[in-house]
Amino acid sequence: MGLSVTISAADAADAEHILKLQYLCYQSEAELYGDWSIEPLTQSLDGLRAELAEGYGLVARLGDEVVASVRARIDEDGTVRIAKLIVHPRMQRHGLGGRLLDGIERHFAGTDRAALRETPSPKRFQLFTGHRSEGNLRLYRSRGYAQVATRELGPKLTLVTLEKTAA
Repeated sequence: MGLSVTISAADAADAEHILKLQYLCYQSEAELYGDWSIEPLTQSLDGLRAELAEGYGLVARLGDEVVASVRARIDEDGTVRIAKLIVHPRMQRHGLGGRLLDGIERHFAGTDRAALRETPSPKRFQLFTGHRSEGNLRLYRSRGYAQVATRELGPKLTLVTLEKTAA
Protein backbone atom coordinates (compact mmCIF):
# COMPACT_ATOMS: atom_id res chain seq x y z
CA MET A 1 0.00 0.00 0.00
CA GLY A 2 1.60 3.26 -1.14
CA LEU A 3 1.41 6.73 0.28
CA SER A 4 -0.26 9.52 -1.65
CA VAL A 5 1.05 13.05 -1.94
CA THR A 6 -1.01 15.71 -0.19
CA ILE A 7 -0.77 19.45 -0.79
CA SER A 8 -1.51 21.99 1.90
CA ALA A 9 -0.68 25.53 3.00
CA ALA A 10 2.84 25.96 4.33
CA ASP A 11 3.37 27.53 7.73
CA ALA A 12 6.27 28.52 9.94
CA ALA A 13 6.58 24.95 11.26
CA ASP A 14 7.41 23.81 7.70
CA ALA A 15 10.19 26.35 7.21
CA GLU A 16 13.12 24.17 8.23
CA HIS A 17 11.94 21.28 6.05
CA ILE A 18 11.42 23.61 3.09
CA LEU A 19 14.88 25.15 3.52
CA LYS A 20 16.56 21.72 3.54
CA LEU A 21 14.61 20.68 0.44
CA GLN A 22 15.40 23.99 -1.24
CA TYR A 23 19.11 23.45 -0.62
CA LEU A 24 18.91 19.96 -2.14
CA CYS A 25 16.86 21.05 -5.15
CA TYR A 26 18.98 24.05 -6.10
CA GLN A 27 22.20 22.03 -6.23
CA SER A 28 21.44 21.12 -9.86
CA GLU A 29 20.80 24.78 -10.74
CA ALA A 30 24.06 25.82 -9.09
CA GLU A 31 25.91 23.16 -11.04
CA LEU A 32 24.19 24.10 -14.30
CA TYR A 33 25.31 27.72 -13.95
CA GLY A 34 28.56 27.14 -12.05
CA ASP A 35 27.40 29.38 -9.21
CA TRP A 36 26.86 28.10 -5.68
CA SER A 37 26.18 31.59 -4.33
CA ILE A 38 22.65 31.77 -5.75
CA GLU A 39 20.09 33.12 -3.29
CA PRO A 40 18.17 29.85 -2.74
CA LEU A 41 21.41 28.26 -1.49
CA THR A 42 22.32 31.15 0.77
CA GLN A 43 18.88 32.03 2.14
CA SER A 44 18.60 31.91 5.91
CA LEU A 45 15.87 30.19 7.87
CA ASP A 46 14.70 33.59 9.12
CA GLY A 47 14.55 34.83 5.53
CA LEU A 48 12.42 31.90 4.50
CA ARG A 49 10.11 32.38 7.50
CA ALA A 50 9.71 36.03 6.51
CA GLU A 51 8.75 35.01 2.95
CA LEU A 52 6.10 32.67 4.31
CA ALA A 53 4.76 35.37 6.65
CA GLU A 54 4.64 38.02 3.89
CA GLY A 55 3.09 35.80 1.25
CA TYR A 56 1.67 32.35 0.83
CA GLY A 57 3.27 28.96 0.39
CA LEU A 58 2.27 25.42 -0.37
CA VAL A 59 3.96 22.18 0.56
CA ALA A 60 3.49 18.71 -0.86
CA ARG A 61 3.98 15.85 1.55
CA LEU A 62 4.56 12.17 1.00
CA GLY A 63 3.53 10.87 4.38
CA ASP A 64 5.27 13.25 6.79
CA GLU A 65 8.08 14.22 4.40
CA VAL A 66 7.97 17.57 2.59
CA VAL A 67 8.78 16.65 -1.02
CA ALA A 68 7.82 19.85 -2.86
CA SER A 69 7.02 23.48 -2.20
CA VAL A 70 6.26 26.82 -3.81
CA ARG A 71 5.90 30.38 -2.49
CA ALA A 72 4.20 33.49 -3.84
CA ARG A 73 3.09 36.96 -2.91
CA ILE A 74 0.89 39.53 -4.60
CA ASP A 75 2.03 43.08 -5.31
CA GLU A 76 -0.15 46.13 -4.97
CA ASP A 77 -0.49 46.20 -8.79
CA GLY A 78 -2.02 42.71 -8.82
CA THR A 79 1.06 40.78 -9.96
CA VAL A 80 1.39 37.43 -8.21
CA ARG A 81 5.11 36.72 -8.00
CA ILE A 82 5.68 32.98 -7.81
CA ALA A 83 9.04 31.84 -6.50
CA LYS A 84 11.09 28.83 -5.53
CA LEU A 85 9.00 26.04 -6.98
CA ILE A 86 10.94 22.99 -5.81
CA VAL A 87 10.37 19.26 -6.13
CA HIS A 88 12.58 16.61 -4.54
CA PRO A 89 14.74 15.05 -7.30
CA ARG A 90 13.25 11.59 -6.77
CA MET A 91 9.72 13.02 -7.13
CA GLN A 92 10.30 15.05 -10.30
CA ARG A 93 8.44 14.30 -13.54
CA HIS A 94 5.35 13.06 -11.69
CA GLY A 95 3.25 16.22 -12.04
CA LEU A 96 3.94 17.74 -8.62
CA GLY A 97 5.35 20.99 -9.99
CA GLY A 98 2.25 21.49 -12.12
CA ARG A 99 -0.03 20.68 -9.20
CA LEU A 100 1.74 23.24 -7.02
CA LEU A 101 1.54 25.91 -9.74
CA ASP A 102 -2.16 25.21 -10.18
CA GLY A 103 -2.67 25.35 -6.42
CA ILE A 104 -0.91 28.69 -5.95
CA GLU A 105 -2.83 30.20 -8.88
CA ARG A 106 -6.14 28.92 -7.45
CA HIS A 107 -5.30 30.39 -4.06
CA PHE A 108 -4.70 33.89 -5.39
CA ALA A 109 -7.52 33.77 -7.93
CA GLY A 110 -9.95 32.37 -5.34
CA THR A 111 -13.27 34.06 -4.77
CA ASP A 112 -12.77 34.23 -0.99
CA ARG A 113 -10.92 37.55 -1.05
CA ALA A 114 -11.41 37.99 2.71
CA ALA A 115 -9.13 35.01 3.27
CA LEU A 116 -6.44 36.87 1.35
CA ARG A 117 -6.50 39.79 3.82
CA GLU A 118 -7.97 42.26 1.37
CA THR A 119 -5.16 41.90 -1.15
CA PRO A 120 -5.77 43.17 -4.67
CA SER A 121 -7.30 40.87 -7.25
CA PRO A 122 -4.61 39.19 -9.33
CA LYS A 123 -4.08 40.55 -12.84
CA ARG A 124 -1.16 38.33 -13.80
CA PHE A 125 1.03 35.51 -12.53
CA GLN A 126 4.78 35.96 -12.97
CA LEU A 127 7.85 33.82 -12.31
CA PHE A 128 11.42 33.50 -13.52
CA THR A 129 14.06 30.88 -14.12
CA GLY A 130 17.50 30.61 -15.67
CA HIS A 131 17.85 30.43 -19.45
CA ARG A 132 19.42 26.94 -19.34
CA SER A 133 16.75 25.45 -17.05
CA GLU A 134 14.93 23.64 -19.84
CA GLY A 135 12.76 21.51 -17.55
CA ASN A 136 11.50 24.59 -15.73
CA LEU A 137 10.87 26.47 -18.96
CA ARG A 138 9.00 23.48 -20.40
CA LEU A 139 6.78 23.21 -17.31
CA TYR A 140 5.96 26.92 -17.21
CA ARG A 141 5.18 27.08 -20.92
CA SER A 142 2.96 24.00 -20.65
CA ARG A 143 0.96 25.90 -18.00
CA GLY A 144 0.41 28.91 -20.27
CA TYR A 145 3.30 31.13 -19.21
CA ALA A 146 5.02 33.15 -21.93
CA GLN A 147 8.38 34.90 -21.89
CA VAL A 148 8.06 38.65 -21.27
CA ALA A 149 11.64 39.65 -20.41
CA THR A 150 15.23 38.53 -19.97
CA ARG A 151 17.90 39.98 -17.72
CA GLU A 152 21.57 39.08 -17.90
CA LEU A 153 22.97 38.63 -14.41
CA GLY A 154 26.44 37.67 -15.55
CA PRO A 155 28.32 35.81 -18.25
CA LYS A 156 26.78 32.47 -17.23
CA LEU A 157 23.22 33.39 -16.23
CA THR A 158 20.32 35.12 -17.91
CA LEU A 159 17.03 35.20 -16.03
CA VAL A 160 13.95 34.55 -18.13
CA THR A 161 10.75 36.14 -16.80
CA LEU A 162 7.50 34.48 -17.79
CA GLU A 163 3.93 35.46 -17.07
CA LYS A 164 0.33 34.77 -17.86
CA THR A 165 -2.84 36.71 -17.38
CA ALA A 166 -5.02 35.76 -14.44
CA ALA A 167 -8.35 34.31 -15.52
